[in-house]
Amino acid sequence: MRIGYSFWGFLGPGIVDTPDGGRSHRRTLIDALTGHGHDTVFLQPDRDLTEAGTDLSHLYAWDAGLPDIDVLMLEWRWPIPGRNTTWCGSAGHTCDLHRQHQLVAHYTDQLRLPTIIWDKDRKLPPQDRLRGAGNVTICESALQPTPGAVSLLFPVDDARLDATDPHLLAQLDRHVTLAYVGNQYDRDAAFEVFFAPAAAHVSHVVAGKWTSTSRWPHVRFVGRVGFDTVEEIHRSALATILLLPPRYAAAGQMTQRLFEAVLAGCVPITPATIRFADQFAPKTLHVADGADVARVCGWLREIAGTGDHAYLLASCLRRLDLFRVSRQVAVLDQLLRDRVVATT
Repeated sequence: MRIGYSFWGFLGPGIVDTPDGGRSHRRTLIDALTGHGHDTVFLQPDRDLTEAGTDLSHLYAWDAGLPDIDVLMLEWRWPIPGRNTTWCGSAGHTCDLHRQHQLVAHYTDQLRLPTIIWDKDRKLPPQDRLRGAGNVTICESALQPTPGAVSLLFPVDDARLDATDPHLLAQLDRHVTLAYVGNQYDRDAAFEVFFAPAAAHVSHVVAGKWTSTSRWPHVRFVGRVGFDTVEEIHRSALATILLLPPRYAAAGQMTQRLFEAVLAGCVPITPATIRFADQFAPKTLHVADGADVARVCGWLREIAGTGDHAYLLASCLRRLDLFRVSRQVAVLDQLLRDRVVATT
């Protein structure tokens, strides 16, 4: 099938000043869809070229018009006041939302094409009319999605996962005990309970866009870093903490930070309050508060570089099987078959 795919972000490393977490897995999914015989055309601007100067036109296709497609797939965009809700051409305006409105109006409403909305940020309102549209399927990256939605997790490349050696990862020099890579958005409460208290006792670093940090003067914030630096940080850190917004934690929606860390051998300390926490990390890494985090960090320092460390990393790697791209593409293949049959 020919899939018209709408996303606001990058396929490559992109630029530093962007919150696009999809760079860790978007290309993995697209390439897997191609491997399954689907043809994909991107319907938002080619930001890789215009903003990052990376020309991928020999590998992928973009179309600013309304090309012929069989299925529309949207990485859901939502109103962001002062950015995509302003007039086209105004200072700071991004046209992702306007373009999404155009795509939905043409393909979903007018042509009644099968439409898959991947609500990766859980931003589609419960009462949105599209939830009841007969030609629309809502997907969420959660183990317990909203009733009526389908679970479509952030994908990990099978080959990379299979090739990752926990014994080699355990031998790396990890001079930082605790790291977090990610932005502040809706994470203050989790950060206050889990990261900030532990940071008073262990070497640490926080990378990402954190604009309100005065309450944590002892925490080392280094600001946003390039996408390629994310792996470097995780490879130099013994552990991270899986900090989730409450709406993610309640639904068992894990971000790409889990596999970004684990594939680099950075152990994922996991708040026990996250739904399905045992699906993401072994119970020895579950914590109730900052004191628990500090205790686990101390234990990890004791076993660093040993067989116990490698065994722990192997246990974390096995839990990434949930996210294999082969599993996610199988979900999409079934949705495409079912939805096309239902609309023909």
